[in-house]
Amino acid sequence: MTTNAAQTTYETLLVERRGHATWLTLNRPDELNALNPKLVDELRHFFGSLPEDHDTHVVVLRGAGRAFCAGLDLKSPPATQSGGRVPGGLRGQRHISELVVLMRRAPQPFIACVQGPACGGGFALALGSDVRIAGESARMNAAFIRIGLSACDVGVSYFLPRMVGASVASELMLTGNFISAERAAQLGLVSEVVADDQLEAAATKLAGEMLRNTPVALRLTKECLNASLDAGGLETVIAMEDRNQVLCTMTSDFKEGVQAFLEKRDPRYEDA
Repeated sequence: MTTNAAQTTYETLLVERRGHATWLTLNRPDELNALNPKLVDELRHFFGSLPEDHDTHVVVLRGAGRAFCAGLDLKSPPATQSGGRVPGGLRGQRHISELVVLMRRAPQPFIACVQGPACGGGFALALGSDVRIAGESARMNAAFIRIGLSACDVGVSYFLPRMVGASVASELMLTGNFISAERAAQLGLVSEVVADDQLEAAATKLAGEMLRNTPVALRLTKECLNASLDAGGLETVIAMEDRNQVLCTMTSDFKEGVQAFLEKRDPRYEDA
């Protein structure tokens, strides 16, 4: 496999470069894009390669067919390597749960296009994205609790209460009930609901709006937003914001952005 994820051929993923946006499609449609060992491994490789992929400025994540991702493939679950022991079980669990850590660590913003089921680990991939657009068919749930596991898995208990509040998060996680696209929009869990056949167009538009901005500004904004979720207070956040603004002003892209604004034209950024 090459370092540049957008140039890699995968068995369970489709990767398409559209300018500086990379479209990543989970490609197991007959299994509703459920997470089997190969898909987990390939997602780990793709996500882990993104920090070195300087040509990709935005990632659009979606599922092939009628589902986003149905969660863990119970017919072919990722190997735990546990041998009935705790250390091996933890290694196997971490192999899956680190997917969202790798997503958040990647400098590029993620746009998730959610249609159909987004369950369990699929729900986690949607929550780990920076922006979620839902098709009208989208149905999301913390499916883990419906099969005898805790609903707190793959970062769901971190992301969900921060997005919808503790009460709604508790309701969804203690029941495993589905949340519809309409309710998800009402709660701010998704940014927009569109017809399923309009998801690609909506994501293309949003990615294009992000790509109008400098690559370094996108990276630093995502980094600061992530850190602000856990910051100890306002002064900590402002210190980080100040650092990022000073870094941005040192780039030639900042000078180009100002000049383009004054000249009323589109900027020509060079990531420099």
